[in-house]
Amino acid sequence: MRRWYQQLDFLSVFVWLCLCACGLVAIYSSTHGEAQEFLLSTVQNSFQRQLMWLGISLIAFVGTLLIPVNLLTRLAPLIYISTIVLLIVALVIGREVSGARSWVYIGPYGFQSSELAKIGALCMCAYLWTSRLELQKIFHRAGLIAAILVLPAMLIVLQNDLGTTLVFAGLIPVLWLCNGIPLRIVGVILIFPIAGYLAIIHWMIAVGFIAVVGLVAWVGTRDFKWIGVGVLASALTIGMATFALNYVFQPYQVDRIVSFSNPEASEFRSGVGFHLVQSKAALGSGGFWGHGFKQGSQTQGRYIPEQSTDFVFSVIGEEWGFVGSVLVLLLFASLILRLIWLSQSIEHPFATCLICGVAGLFLIHVVINLGMVLGLLPVIGIPLPFFSYGGSALLTNSILLGLALSIYMRRSELSLYR
Repeated sequence: MRRWYQQLDFLSVFVWLCLCACGLVAIYSSTHGEAQEFLLSTVQNSFQRQLMWLGISLIAFVGTLLIPVNLLTRLAPLIYISTIVLLIVALVIGREVSGARSWVYIGPYGFQSSELAKIGALCMCAYLWTSRLELQKIFHRAGLIAAILVLPAMLIVLQNDLGTTLVFAGLIPVLWLCNGIPLRIVGVILIFPIAGYLAIIHWMIAVGFIAVVGLVAWVGTRDFKWIGVGVLASALTIGMATFALNYVFQPYQVDRIVSFSNPEASEFRSGVGFHLVQSKAALGSGGFWGHGFKQGSQTQGRYIPEQSTDFVFSVIGEEWGFVGSVLVLLLFASLILRLIWLSQSIEHPFATCLICGVAGLFLIHVVINLGMVLGLLPVIGIPLPFFSYGGSALLTNSILLGLALSIYMRRSELSLYR
């Protein structure tokens, strides 16, 4: 019998290291060369700090590989409670960075509590799904999983971190789907964000979506109850979104929400739409092969705000071109699909829930970040995993990947229940 450490999924490790290496190259390019003279001294040192955090993440990754599965399942509630406490501590005595009060400092070193909360939430959801509950109570567990994710999300909203809040909300349908909740239930949940998004784009498109929902519900269920639920959910969401945009939000808030649909408009171009205008210019100028390392005019001219963090993919598109961008996307796709395959190869609820949750978390981050960079979604501040500068995010994502691979290595130790 092969030892547990001989069953490490080296393909996932290789892809992870490739993503981290590409991220370091992009961060170096965006903070050196001609761009360096336009940057604050703290930003100029981003590459060195990210390299240090990568070393810490490597140690943490190896450490998670050493955690026995049974210990992880027993500690899951404690991990969750600890991360909730950290969120509360950040609200009370935390430091505000970039408008979000989610940072906890110990001396000169700080970490983002909302990032660590992802570890606690996923571990707790997997722990709950493994518990000895009757099969017919599956919807009760689905409600509890939603509650587990909503609690940290509410605390993160109070920290003024909308981007991370949306990540937690997005995990609800992901975990439901991978844990056997009927597709029609998951579909109803997905109606709300899609209908809200289309209401922002144009009201006529949103109204057309109501008809599409009704048609899909009829074809899929032939049940007037589900047709009514789908149509009502989409109509209410569109109505509430329209009302909020016109009567609830302040004008500057509305501008931030709707500017992504037409950032070149005169009222947005020099203000809230500036990020997207410059990002699109960088991506378009990259062409097929790109301008080369440290040769992008937008990047080196420091025209792209947050080009080493949330908009780092703009650097990739300008300097590496279409070819480099596709290769990066293929790396992300291979890692996410590999994790899904690993989860399905283990017939145990804890492993399936946790590994699928990690894959879903990475997918949500990639989709939202690319949506921002391409101007398909509002700018809400979501980093690109393993690429964007940020020690807390890199450490959290590396730990989550390590936990997923640790469970896969020790899959033979998993019993049917805890």
